[in-house]
Amino acid sequence: MRPNRSITISLPEDMVELVEKKIASGEFANESEVVAEGLRYLADNDAEIEQWIRDEVVPALEVHDADPSKAKSAEETRQELHEYIHGLARRKSQWG
Repeated sequence: MRPNRSITISLPEDMVELVEKKIASGEFANESEVVAEGLRYLADNDAEIEQWIRDEVVPALEVHDADPSKAKSAEETRQELHEYIHGLARRKSQWG
């Protein structure tokens, strides 16, 4: 187990209430556990974003840089996003 170190933090009232609710529900034993879990989530999220950038964004930029003539216009991209979002909405309405 890693050694613990104490720090003092200040939180907005709504976050303090969330911490208290998490402890009251029995999900966490104390404030430190709640904050540690939140930081683990933040670290995981950061790692996922970095992986996405490495795996998808950088290769897409490299393809674009190799042949910019194949790039889509902003209007084409906007239209594809519009169709994608409407497709999601249609599927969601079918699910009930």
